[in-house]
Amino acid sequence: MTVLTFGRIVDICGAGVLDVAPQPDTDSLEAHLHGRYPELKGLTYVLAVDQKTITGNTPLHPSSVVAVLPPFSGG
Repeated sequence: MTVLTFGRIVDICGAGVLDVAPQPDTDSLEAHLHGRYPELKGLTYVLAVDQKTITGNTPLHPSSVVAVLPPFSGG
C-alpha cells in the first residue's frame, strides 16, 4: 500500500512515499503509522484515500493510495 506524506510529515517519516503492508482500514493504518513514527501522534493531519479527503474510518484496498496531509491554509 502506498502512503504519500507532505510537509513536516515527510521529515518525521523520512520519505515522501512510504510502502506499507496493506491495512484493512484507515484506523488500522493510523495505528500502524503511529507505532512506526510515534511523532505523528501529536500532530494534526488529514487523510485522503484515493484523492478524496475522509472524515472517519474508511475501508482500504491493497491498491489504495493514502495521503497524510498536514494542516494548510488558503489565501
